[in-house]
Amino acid sequence: MTSPFIPTREAARLRLETFLPQAARYSFQRNFVTIDPQSVSALSPYIRCRLLSEAEVCRSVLRQHPFESVEKFIQEVCWRTYWKGWLELHPGVWDAYRTLLDAWKTTLPEGYHSACNAETGIECFDHWVRELKDSNYLHNHARMWFASIWIFTLKLPWELGADFFYRHLLDADPASNTLSWRWVAGLQTVGKHYLARAGNIRKYTDGRFNPAGQLDENAPPLPPEPPADRVNLPPASSLPEADGIRRGLLVLGDDLSPETALPPSINLHGIAGGPLRDFPAESAPATFLCHAFEDAAGRLENRFQCPYTPLSPEKRHSDIQKWVANADFDEILLLSPPVGPWKDDLKPFRFPVPVRQLRRDWDTALYPNATAGFFRFKNACITPGCLNRLVTAQP
Repeated sequence: MTSPFIPTREAARLRLETFLPQAARYSFQRNFVTIDPQSVSALSPYIRCRLLSEAEVCRSVLRQHPFESVEKFIQEVCWRTYWKGWLELHPGVWDAYRTLLDAWKTTLPEGYHSACNAETGIECFDHWVRELKDSNYLHNHARMWFASIWIFTLKLPWELGADFFYRHLLDADPASNTLSWRWVAGLQTVGKHYLARAGNIRKYTDGRFNPAGQLDENAPPLPPEPPADRVNLPPASSLPEADGIRRGLLVLGDDLSPETALPPSINLHGIAGGPLRDFPAESAPATFLCHAFEDAAGRLENRFQCPYTPLSPEKRHSDIQKWVANADFDEILLLSPPVGPWKDDLKPFRFPVPVRQLRRDWDTALYPNATAGFFRFKNACITPGCLNRLVTAQP
């Protein structure tokens, strides 16, 4: 199947413009898993790597609709920010997930291959496996049902399910993907889990699926874990307007439109970027990200009138060393990556010059509020006043 997601900022903006007229209908149709592509925005692959930023999306929506009519859609956009902020404040949860995932991969449980190969005999689940592999996208409601069936009916480890999604979804953000699976399992909000029910699936698929008698609809949540340790949000650097500084911009896959976060007057002398080897080389997510980097390279060279140096996945660190040495930079700029593979990649690396890690205003304002549940975050942040300040502050 040919992906409908073209990995360019132009395609992302076109998709947003197409969705805007129906944004007010989102709250009424978002739970129905139909073949109608207009029932949801389908912006998540672009927001995931910030070919579009959350602030851009919310600003565009609020220009055309009153807040009250699009509040549910804006909440869904902000769920992604909430998860990222929560994981920034609880990075040990990501480390623990990666450790447990590595352990499970050494001894895969019985039933794992049947689930991954659409051979469970549960028609709806097997359909979603095939759809995920074919299109690299799933409706959010189908993701919830899928995760619940994986954990509570098939009795498979949630870590392996989160990894299965991460390896196939174009929009699998490390925070929202990992923490959403934890939420379904009953680990993120202790004692509150999500059970897929046949009647709910029948209703919201318009009767296409009815797994009556096939699901465990009475399973308890997974046993609770010790509370996650909370850390302070690391401070971000400011950007002085000093002349005569030779600056290079390092572009990471979590933010592929850095030109929308940097001041127009910034003077750059070189740009570098390139994907991690975080997915199988020929997989759809790897291909999408590779082409998205190519799109970013063209835009950034044109915007800042300086050369772009591609970094190879296999030799990223040595490529960065050479890039810095050849250009004789005084400092490197980068948009601070959230907890996940890109931050993990930089942890052991020692830059040969000072690094200035910047953070978007959106993240600086919202991340510190992700200390507890989403509804406390919503009450603090997803208000007309807060959003208007943020979306007007963004370039």
